[in-house]
This record gives sequence, structure tokens and C-alpha cells, in this order.
Amino acid sequence: MSSLSLLGRTFVADSQLHRMNSSVKLLAAIALMVIVLLSQHPLILLFMTILTLLLIKLSKLPFSLVLKSVRPILFIIIFAFIIHGLSGQGETIASFWIFRISLEGIVTGALTALRITLLVINTSLFLTLTTPPTALADGVERLLSPLRHLRFPVNEFAMMMSIALRFVPTLLEEANKLMKAQSSRGASYDTGGLIKKVRGLVSILVPLFISSFRRAEDLAVAMEARCYQGEAGRTRRSGRKLTWREYSLLALIVILLLLVAVVQPRLPQIIWF
Repeated sequence: MSSLSLLGRTFVADSQLHRMNSSVKLLAAIALMVIVLLSQHPLILLFMTILTLLLIKLSKLPFSLVLKSVRPILFIIIFAFIIHGLSGQGETIASFWIFRISLEGIVTGALTALRITLLVINTSLFLTLTTPPTALADGVERLLSPLRHLRFPVNEFAMMMSIALRFVPTLLEEANKLMKAQSSRGASYDTGGLIKKVRGLVSILVPLFISSFRRAEDLAVAMEARCYQGEAGRTRRSGRKLTWREYSLLALIVILLLLVAVVQPRLPQIIWF
């Protein structure tokens, strides 16, 4: 539960990443997702790993804290490694029952696990860990502003996203309190059959949903009391101009895209023996 509590939380630090424009960080997160997914060569993934470590250093966040963002999908990473390791690609080095283990499969699984890990860490660094939900919503609204010409409710969409991110840690903390309260009354979530586990889960979900609806109703009443009418009549502080930090990040993203699109196909393929 401690790893899940990191979702939607922003950790304050005086770093270059924290001071960057939220729109640029959102673009960088999307671009890095594409770059990591397109990275197939081990040398490119090694370069992306070094870059990720430099970004963690640049964020001034504890390394252990950043690694906690990977824990919620640790099962997916292990599962991807096992599936590729047992795929039987290449020369078999061991076998049991219907499974064949090969060196090529192990390497492919390790690269896939590394790719997923880099994907999650980079996204967490640029979004939730260093960007407050309100700033992230403003960045989304600025990026989607051209859709206003198509009558898309950009402001309402950004507001919903901001509220959702804001209440994720609150709901997780409340779910943790409910689990402890039910456990003190004798409820068990790790023992028993499937039906017993489902009943234990219902004892948490029902009060959690009731509390969520109550919070949503209170928030709606508060917004109406403050005469919130969406984007109509709304003023805001003028956006901060881009500095050398944002331009440097955008230049780095362009270089990485060229590296993956142009340089990667020309790199020699590594043969695993």
C-alpha cells in the first residue's frame, strides 16, 4: 500500500525538473514514452538508462523514492521477463516439461523488463513526482487549447483530470484506514477461499464508494457556492515564458528521436551465443 500511496503525490524539491514548464514536461513524458517503446537495440537502452539516472539526479529526489513508483507494476515486469525467457527463441540452454529456456529469450526478457521500468520511471519523474496536479492540468489545458475551435470542453476536461489526481492519494489513504479498521474487527484479506476474499473486498469498497460520492457532492456544492461556471468569465495568471531549461529539454527530445529513428537501424545487430 505504501507504493500505491505515491500515486498522485508531488514531492517538493528545489530542482531543475520542478521548475520546468508543465506543458513542456508533459510533452517530454509523451515523447520519452514513444522513444523507450521504439528502443530495441541494447546500446540505445543503455543510453536511455544513463539518461534516466541523470534525470533522477537532476530531480533531487531520493533514488529509493523514485524506485517505489515501479512497485505497483512489478508483477507485470516479472511476468514479461518470464514469458520472454520461456519463449524458446534461439538455442536452448535448458528445458523442462514443455518450456525451453534460451539465452536469447533471457536477454529479450531483460530488455523488455528494462524498457517497462524506464517507461514508468520517466513518466513518474516528469508528471506526478515533480509536477503538482493543478500545474499538470494547466499544462494539459494549454496543449489542448486548439481543440476549442472544435467545441471540445478543454477547461472541463483539465478540471476533471486535476480533481481526479488530487483525490487519488486521499482515497488510497482512506482505503488503507478502512483495511486496518476491518482487520481490527477480525477481517482477513490474505487467508480463506475466493468467496471469503471477495467478501472482505466488498467490506472495503462499499464504504469507500460512499465516502467518494460524499466528497464529490461536497466539492460540487463548494464549486457552485463559489460561482464556478467553467471557462466562462475565468481569468488566470499569464503563462510563464519558456527558459533555457525548457528549450534544452526539447532539444534533447529531438536528438533522442533522431537517435532512435536514424541511428538505431544502422547499429550492428548483437548476436547472442
